[in-house]
Amino acid sequence: MMNSLRIILIFILSVLCLGIPSLAAGKTTFVAIGTGGVTGVYYPTGGAICRMINTKKDVYHIKCTVESTSGSVFNINSVLNGDLDFGVAQSDRQYQAYHGAAEWSDQGPQTSLRAVFSIHPESVTLVASVGSGILEVSDLRNKRVNLGNPGSGQLQNSKDVLSAFGLTESDVSAEYAKAIEAPGLLQNERIDAFFYTVGHPNGNIKEAASGRIPVRIIPLAGKEIDALVAEHPYYAATYIPIRFYSNGADQEDVPSFGVKATLVTAEKVDEEVVYAITKEVFERFDEFKQLHPAYAVLTKQDMLKGLSAPIHKGALRYYRETGLIRYIPGKSLHKD
Repeated sequence: MMNSLRIILIFILSVLCLGIPSLAAGKTTFVAIGTGGVTGVYYPTGGAICRMINTKKDVYHIKCTVESTSGSVFNINSVLNGDLDFGVAQSDRQYQAYHGAAEWSDQGPQTSLRAVFSIHPESVTLVASVGSGILEVSDLRNKRVNLGNPGSGQLQNSKDVLSAFGLTESDVSAEYAKAIEAPGLLQNERIDAFFYTVGHPNGNIKEAASGRIPVRIIPLAGKEIDALVAEHPYYAATYIPIRFYSNGADQEDVPSFGVKATLVTAEKVDEEVVYAITKEVFERFDEFKQLHPAYAVLTKQDMLKGLSAPIHKGALRYYRETGLIRYIPGKSLHKD
């Protein structure tokens, strides 16, 4: 009798154990996307991606959340150490991390960094009060200028602009506040100008252009910027549409240069998760483009440019299936 009971118990336990894999298959995977300040384009970008994947929770069993962070450097480091699964980062920061430059020069190349896709173009934007007398970059000397908070992509862009014109941080009265704080500092006359690398239109720039203190957007063009763009493969010439900022002093579009916002992850992130997010964004592309005016110029081909780390195998799988792989430069392909 005891032997029979033992056999029955073993049988029941075996059946239950056989059921565990199917339960695990339906278990929800939680992923987090690091973005930037809530008034920038990174935060709604991460939110849009999360909303798209969360509507297919029954299909992918993924629950996506978006986190406001200090920006590109923080996001890349958090992805690499596993605190975040994905991060939005400027293309120049992706390049520098993978090649062990700038903030990563001491640690060396971050070869476990992986690209997923590019998003919108971002212009380096220099806003100055009209009363400051700033009309060009050389006028920043001895002026109070917000260069960007530590951990943001714009801080390095600001330094690059100053360097291109023969200036250093010590040549200006530098501030290192977050982008969200800069319009208030300018309108309160605590700074004369601020840099912000961002997609347009942008709420911070609108805020700065609509206050008591009149402002203008300073052109970032000429032989100095041409040389800067030629030296760095992640920079490209852009312009800032002035129709978005009709309250400012500018009368026509402002020439500048910029980078691209990109979605990055780490090599160890699950292939199926990366595949699912890539698929949803590309197969609901028209819906994605409508989520922010900065996306209006996007094409699928553009979203495969500006990637300077190897593409994650999950994303690459989707690009192979759909034929989009033909638009990817060979050096961006997955190396494993």
